[in-house]
Amino acid sequence: MSLIKNNSPVLFYFNHSKKWLMKISKKESFHTHIGVIKHSDAIGKEYGSRLITNKDKYVYLLKPTMFDYVMKIQHGTQIVYPKDIGYIIARAGIGSGQKILEIGTGSGSLTSFIASVVKPRGHVYTFDVDENFMAIAEKNIKKAGVSKYVTQHNFDIKTEKKLPLKDMDVALIDLGDPWTIIPKVRQMLKGSGSIFAICPTMNQLEKLTMALVENEFTDIESTEHIIRTIEAREGKTRHSFQGIGHTTYLCFARKAFFDRGSRKTSKVKTSKTIQKTSKTTKKTSKTIKKSHKKSS
Repeated sequence: MSLIKNNSPVLFYFNHSKKWLMKISKKESFHTHIGVIKHSDAIGKEYGSRLITNKDKYVYLLKPTMFDYVMKIQHGTQIVYPKDIGYIIARAGIGSGQKILEIGTGSGSLTSFIASVVKPRGHVYTFDVDENFMAIAEKNIKKAGVSKYVTQHNFDIKTEKKLPLKDMDVALIDLGDPWTIIPKVRQMLKGSGSIFAICPTMNQLEKLTMALVENEFTDIESTEHIIRTIEAREGKTRHSFQGIGHTTYLCFARKAFFDRGSRKTSKVKTSKTIQKTSKTTKKTSKTIKKSHKKSS
């Protein structure tokens, strides 16, 4: 049985739109439209239990999931939503033990979720240039309980010449111009390693795809993911009029080797062979002509 203690994380759940994620402190309470909720009343109860407020409303005491942390984190920037994160994890085959490169930490939502998947043997190395956003992300990552599996770097991949990592399994890019760093990202990925770039507009997708082809990536796929929630109630089930529609476009690709260098070498060799053959043919032709004159 999992009991709630002082400092335990709890999601106080009233309904889909009214829920509060907090760490239990026995001296604290908070006021809501459904009444006062005392933290001390939750201590000693099992996760899943419910509390009655002073207005005779009840809230359930739920154990937070990574989904809850992501949806409740402090936003310094636009976050990557779970509907997109889920596809990123599935499509790239992200799992425990992998080394993940993230460029553009933002608020740390994607960072936290990915860290929760690759732990305990894997690690996320995340890079950003804005110290204010990095501070917000650090708090969110710590709150989600995955700081041990994340290393933050204040580092500009675009301008720095020396690359900090190599043999990464997956690269996650959340920049306004992801195509500018594709050559450097390629150097940090292992063979067949995956890239996922988050692009708000189709123009970005187009430029990015051109850069991926130029830098020898294959299995290129661009997608959009929309969730439609259903309000299931007896006798009046229908789709919800509220929900998360378009958030971003995702672009996936894998590092490959097009052997362009060997093709160029092959063309040069073929050209030289043709030239040699041509010279030999000319010599043979001259020899035949000389022989013909002598016999005459």
